[in-house]
Amino acid sequence: MKKAALITGSYGGLGTRFANIHASNGGDLVLVGRNQKKLDQQAAELKHQHQIEVHTIAVDLSQSDAAQNIFDTCQENHWEIEYLINNAGFGGQGEFIKRTMEQDMSMIAVNIETPTRLCKLFLPEMVKRGHGKVLNVSSTAAVMPGPLQAVYYATKAYMTSFTEALWRELKDTGVTATVLMPGAMSTGFASAGSLGDTALFAKAVDPTPVAQAGYDGMMNGKMAVTAGLVGSQKIFLPMSPLMPKKMLMNSVYNMQLPGSAKK
Repeated sequence: MKKAALITGSYGGLGTRFANIHASNGGDLVLVGRNQKKLDQQAAELKHQHQIEVHTIAVDLSQSDAAQNIFDTCQENHWEIEYLINNAGFGGQGEFIKRTMEQDMSMIAVNIETPTRLCKLFLPEMVKRGHGKVLNVSSTAAVMPGPLQAVYYATKAYMTSFTEALWRELKDTGVTATVLMPGAMSTGFASAGSLGDTALFAKAVDPTPVAQAGYDGMMNGKMAVTAGLVGSQKIFLPMSPLMPKKMLMNSVYNMQLPGSAKK
């Protein structure tokens, strides 16, 4: 395989864009998601459009053995992964005490556990070869707590901190780690997390330029990339660390209330 990229959550939102970008550059792909039918459809389209090699792995990323299964499949088939793009992730609106245990534990597994395990498995191979790149998709949510999405915001804080630490540890190895922190985007994320009618997603942006910014940042070995901010977000985000914490929490809470987009 030529400069293969493994992309989790490949057939939705940013994942589709990452796959298209990499394929348009002539790179081969390993597409990972839960739905084999959707993976097969995406793979067929990419092969036809770009004449590249595309493989698929259908797996539930909330399962503790998901990362090992992905790694073992790549090893058994001799698919050398040059780019690991941990894109899969999900959120979910609601008070912590009212959300189910399964909802939040699955979120932690998909947003934290599986990406961490994939890095643990693939990074040693990259370092041994002396080349390779990791792109972990986080969120601008990483820079603050998120009442009404308490667990989601916390998972993204972890992913940002983890990736930035990796960036430093990997210095002089030929391998890099980059974290992408997008703002609100017009993908399936909002509807899946019951956030479509919130003020937070009232001005969601096209994910295509966000994916391009993240991909370019990965290719250039940047530590962190922030993209997709619109309007007040460009002011709010840099100011958030300076705001009194209670005021910040009230603001984030109000932006995530159901129906707040109409207020």
